[in-house]
Amino acid sequence: MRVLQQLLQLRQMREFNVLIALVLMGVLISLFTPYFLTVSNLMGVSRAFSLTAIMSIGMVMVIITGGIDLSVGSAMGLAGLITALCFDAGFSQYVAVAAGLGVGLAFGLTNGLLITAIGLPPFIATLGTLSIGRGLMYMITHGVPLTPDTPESFSVLGQGYVGPVPVPVVILLVLTLVFTIIMTRTRFGRHVYATGGNENAARLSGVKVQRVKLAVYVLSSTISALAGVIAFSRYLSAEPASGFGSELEVIAAAAIGGASLAGGIGSVLGAVIGAALIGEIANGVVLLNINTYAQQAITGGVILIAVSLDVLRNRMGGRG
Repeated sequence: MRVLQQLLQLRQMREFNVLIALVLMGVLISLFTPYFLTVSNLMGVSRAFSLTAIMSIGMVMVIITGGIDLSVGSAMGLAGLITALCFDAGFSQYVAVAAGLGVGLAFGLTNGLLITAIGLPPFIATLGTLSIGRGLMYMITHGVPLTPDTPESFSVLGQGYVGPVPVPVVILLVLTLVFTIIMTRTRFGRHVYATGGNENAARLSGVKVQRVKLAVYVLSSTISALAGVIAFSRYLSAEPASGFGSELEVIAAAAIGGASLAGGIGSVLGAVIGAALIGEIANGVVLLNINTYAQQAITGGVILIAVSLDVLRNRMGGRG
């Protein structure tokens, strides 16, 4: 009886549906190719989607407040580029990594202040910083990749393993645990949900709404910058187009994971599972020799189905 009750409680979790979709998709792919369930492939898939999943952790917090951050791809790419420039200038890896993370901090503060102090809509503010960041990357690189010399210890961040598990996946797991606790067990997490659920009510309840918004945009951009540093560590080349379009995958991961773009609903775990589902689809497309252009169409279909199910679920629950 206790097991049944636990299963029923699990069924009520918003992440349950996308987790089931992840498992069913894996079973479906494995029926058509024996290579999917190999350890090497699963670890490769995990490494491939880990950066999207890391960025989705910051994005889902922004979405929960009722906002959106379109600049995460630019923050990621520019952070990797600044890290590369620091190495090229002879700085230590600690200074280089700190400079890369500083880019994310600058993006987040700019976005947050444009939204909270000036009052720009999040879509407009982050669309502007997306364009600025992308333009700066092309201005600095002139369209040419930057490949500086780096110490071998730095490459561990993107290329290393802890046992059979890639280091980026370990970082993802740690961040998922930390931010799940923050969002579910701390006052800050409750304030984030309150801000997105009903901003006026939250303000009347004593929540510093503007501070909460500023904090989530800073966290989103800084986490994206960390993903950019990891990406540079993996490839040891700062590409001028790095991060281009990744904001769409990150938003898709959060949406597939159950986050409501209206705010107030979502979870870190759901966003990470959503990113895993997108990565699984991408891997399946390759293993099954499907036209790679079909991946976007399939992902788009998954987004529409996931969001539609969420809307129907809310209506059945009396929320619509």
